[in-house]
Amino acid sequence: MQQAIYSVYVILPILLLWGAKFTGFKKFNDEFLSIKQTKAFQGFLAVCIMLHHIAQKTCASWIYPPSRIVHGLDIFVDMGFLLVSVFLFFNGYGVYKSFHAKDNYLKGYFKKRILPVVLALYTTTFIFFIARLLVGEKMNGEQIRLYLTSIQLCNPNTWYVIVLPFFYLFFYISFRFIKKDGLAVAATCALVIAYMLYGTTVDHNDYWIRGEWWYNCVILFPVGIVFAKFEKKIIPHVQKFYWFYLILFLAAYYPIRIGVNNVANMFGYYGEGWIPQNIVVMNRRITLAAQSVLCTWFVMCWLLLGMKVKIGNAFIKFMGTITLEFYLIHGLYVELFGWQFDGGVPSPHHIKYVIVYVLVVFALGVPSAILLQNIHHVILGKKKLRDIFKVPTMKKEAQIETKKKDKSA
Repeated sequence: MQQAIYSVYVILPILLLWGAKFTGFKKFNDEFLSIKQTKAFQGFLAVCIMLHHIAQKTCASWIYPPSRIVHGLDIFVDMGFLLVSVFLFFNGYGVYKSFHAKDNYLKGYFKKRILPVVLALYTTTFIFFIARLLVGEKMNGEQIRLYLTSIQLCNPNTWYVIVLPFFYLFFYISFRFIKKDGLAVAATCALVIAYMLYGTTVDHNDYWIRGEWWYNCVILFPVGIVFAKFEKKIIPHVQKFYWFYLILFLAAYYPIRIGVNNVANMFGYYGEGWIPQNIVVMNRRITLAAQSVLCTWFVMCWLLLGMKVKIGNAFIKFMGTITLEFYLIHGLYVELFGWQFDGGVPSPHHIKYVIVYVLVVFALGVPSAILLQNIHHVILGKKKLRDIFKVPTMKKEAQIETKKKDKSA
């Protein structure tokens, strides 16, 4: 039964490529950076991130005792920062394109870009707080304050939605007060890099910037902005030499990943490397630079494939509509059905078979994400309270897309 978990390596390509269309050898997918395509791709990545979190509970090398380790999802254990790097690229790309496509885009910017992310952070924080109480975690007044403010993560997967509003704020400050586009782009890049460099000065802790995953992939936010600014030059050039770039990036990805892993083993982030650790911040920055290259390379591989393959079946389109909420809420079930809840309290029910664990987390995560999104929409004024239990379906999403096409025809 435990061997059934390997079926995910067959299921995942099917989920991504079902209904996909190859454009042909001489044509390109002009929609590979459209909202429709990027949302569908993010929907697929959300499932991969779920597998990453489950892998860390089932087959990570740090699980103790080792007898608890069940192999199968090993490839996903250290994939988290690479998967999130794709989201950050699209965040940066999307905010820059929106700024130039919409009049007075910065008016109401906080409500449109920042508030939804902050709201998602604190609603899931509250849900996790209640769950922690129910599973029996003991808290004093100080711990309650730290959890409810998210200064200490009540939901262990929220680092991304904590740092993203700051990056959006960096963009706002740069483009609000700097009128020259190139300088505004440079300022945003500088602010994100400053955050990364600051991160390398912080030791492991229980609060914000807990570890390298808080900053080792965030370079993709400014990379997305730079790509958006120069895409009219970048894309024609890449298309002209497409097959060269595709073969180069795909062939070099694995050697680069091995090389970056070796750099991390040599220098490390927190004294784990074998290089002398008396220059620990410098060692962290060397490791960070290497992993930033790897993240960029990983994203470019996917973009190159997207230029030739048009994806978008009903499933990943649907998942693309609930990506943020699913990203934040599925971890509740990862914790409830693992060996122990984050923080050390035993989980109320351990699911022995990993494939069943995956299916249960997904089956509960999707409706929870839908409900959570509806609650967010009511709070933000996008939906009325009486409509909160109207569940979007994959069929309904397809009908909406058809109506949009009919109107544009």
